[in-house]
Amino acid sequence: MINIINLKKKFDTKWISNGINLTIPKGKMTCIIGKSGEGKSVLLKQMIGLIEPTSGQIIINGTDITTLNAHEKNDIFKKCGYVFQFAALLDSLTIFENVGLTLLENNVHPDLILTIVKEKLALVNLSEDILTKYPSELSGGMRKRVGLARTLIGNPEIIFYDEPTTGLDPITSRLVYELMADTQKHLKVTSVIISHDIEIFNYVDYIALLDKGKIEYFSEAKNIWKSDNKFVKEFIHRI
Repeated sequence: MINIINLKKKFDTKWISNGINLTIPKGKMTCIIGKSGEGKSVLLKQMIGLIEPTSGQIIINGTDITTLNAHEKNDIFKKCGYVFQFAALLDSLTIFENVGLTLLENNVHPDLILTIVKEKLALVNLSEDILTKYPSELSGGMRKRVGLARTLIGNPEIIFYDEPTTGLDPITSRLVYELMADTQKHLKVTSVIISHDIEIFNYVDYIALLDKGKIEYFSEAKNIWKSDNKFVKEFIHRI
């Protein structure tokens, strides 16, 4: 689904991505972990086309996006969804308008939009009672769910999550992780998650560890606690 080959990114004289090689399995949840400042967010932004790499390849569904122009990239990313760190809902819009924004902009019939929005909210375990509410009236966990529902409007094949439980308490974080896992299994999407929270190890299929701009570990999540990899040990010990 996603294949990253010798990816490098330099800002001024500092290399942030320093030869990243990583294959993201199709239809699975893969978490990219690492300490703060190791380049996780820069890697994610390169994967979703917001930052151009200095060199290397990012192949999505067989196409190297680093060779595409903006219009061609847009066609590729129509099949992708992005869940922002803080949900990034528009405070002046209702939940209905936030979730259905893309459909509203494309002049889809209001009745159909309502049907689709209700369907996506149901997928993230939210009722239609919140349709007329505003983001400020919802809890942090509910806003995260609304953000995911908005992402699902486009029926993505790949979902990127940027630190999905930032600012949430442990119980709410667990509920969000369970929702992400259920979404992946139900819709058979490929999920890529940036995180530093070891709780996510219980929900993902694969874990990749980024250290000093390189992937130093990649394996099934079930193997991480018994790994002898020195980078894994340092990461877990730091936590």
